[in-house]
This record gives sequence, C-alpha cells and structure tokens, in this order.
Amino acid sequence: MSIALETRPSIGVSTRLRYALIDGRIVAWRNLIQIARVPTVLVFELVQPIMFVLLFRYIYEDALNNLPGGIPYVLFLMPGIFVQNAIFGSTTTAIGLAEDMKRGIVDRFRSLPMARSALLVGRTTADLGKNFILVLLVIGVGYVVGFRFQEGILAAIGVVVLVLAVGFAFSWISATVALAIKELEAVQAASFTWIFPVVFVSSVFIPVAGMNPVLEVIARNNPLTHWANLARYLSIGEVGILDPAGVPVDTLEGLILKSVAWIVGILVVFVPLAVRLYRRLT
Repeated sequence: MSIALETRPSIGVSTRLRYALIDGRIVAWRNLIQIARVPTVLVFELVQPIMFVLLFRYIYEDALNNLPGGIPYVLFLMPGIFVQNAIFGSTTTAIGLAEDMKRGIVDRFRSLPMARSALLVGRTTADLGKNFILVLLVIGVGYVVGFRFQEGILAAIGVVVLVLAVGFAFSWISATVALAIKELEAVQAASFTWIFPVVFVSSVFIPVAGMNPVLEVIARNNPLTHWANLARYLSIGEVGILDPAGVPVDTLEGLILKSVAWIVGILVVFVPLAVRLYRRLT
C-alpha cells in the first residue's frame, strides 16, 4: 500500500506504467474484497443470465427449432448467452464508478499521489475477475439445460477468453459513460438504455436471417454478431453459423479477425477517453 501513497519524483513512461499497474492492482483488490463481503451482488448478477437462459430455452425453443444444420436451439443459444452476459456484466463498472463518485471515494483517490489511470484499471480488472466467475457459472447452467461444448477443451477455453475480452472492452465503455454522466441514477438508466438494442439487434438470441431487412443489415455488422458467431464456431463447430442455404456466414479466420479488430478498436478509443474524463473530474 505504501508504494501507492509515496510521493514520486518526475519519472519516465515505463516507470509510470509500472506504477499505474501497481496502483491499479491495489484498487482491483479493494473492489474484489467488496464482492467477497457482499456476495449478494454477485448472486443477483447471476440471476439475470439464468432468466434469459430459461426464457429462451423453454419458451421460444419450439418457435426456433428449424435452425440450419438441424442443431438444437440450446446449442445455438448458449454461446450467445455467454457473450450477452459479458455485455450486461460490464454495466457494473459504470454503476460501481458512479456509486464511488457519489460516496466521495473517487475524490479521495484523486487526492492521493497515485496514477490517474489506477482507479479505472483497478475497477475494470476487478470486473474482469468477476466476469470470469460468472461465465463459469453460466456455463454450468448451460450444461444443466442441455448445452455441451463439442469442439474440445481448447476451443472451450477460447470461448471463455473471448467472453472475458468482450467484457473487459465493454467495461471501458461503461466507465466512460459513468464519468460522462456522473449521477448514479442516470448512469443506471443509461447503461441499459444503450445496451438493450445493441444486444437484441444481433445474432445473440436468434439468427440474423429473417429479420426486418434494415435490422438485418445492422445486425450483420453488429460486433456482437461476430462475437456470438465466433463463440458458436468454437463451441459446436461450423454448423453453428450456417445460413438458411446451409452455407457458413463466415470463416473461423474471418470471425477471429473481426472479433479482435472490434475489441482492440473499442479499447483504443475508450481507454484514453475514460482516463481523460477522469482527469477532468471536478
């Protein structure tokens, strides 16, 4: 803790980065301890994906049982649920930051001789750890309702890595939203206002083919569609991304390239933007 609090002379970029990582680790540990002390927060975050699984698995399955390749709907659904859970889970970054600002904790951190990016690095890293726990739990729920990974353990690990990367990228978007809006109640409302259309106008829950023509164009170019399709490819193989004509909508290499490009692009834009907004807080 003393490293984060000591007065530092003028230092180079590499040393700044090292201190930022050290300070960020301390803040991340503080946030993880909060999760351990208030486990009900984690429990209620798990309830949401379980509700989506049960809702779509058992209520809409009969209406969506003619998927290309003849795969059961649960095999199509669960990879999308993994991605959706990461997106919705990222909203806790915004809400947590807004709550810290409301309670004056952010002002305390800003008064300390610590890296300006440490609070954001710590918050997003802690939420990355929380999302890891959640994705494992949701995979367990998926196995209960009939989902199975069919492409081996390495592909399953690839799905987990993809989901964590998506959640981490969206945590920085959420952090930017929180720092721009500041007010806790407004942040809570705004977080879900923009996430819901992004999630539902994609292939997370249903195939893109058959949507309204305008929405179909949007959905095909939605990054969530690329991430959900990549998760399906890694989970059950090429059969998970067939179009109505039985042709794959993309290649594995293409999905990986698009997925990585979107994640990197989001981080390149929103990490410096969030840090800048944090520095300009009054």
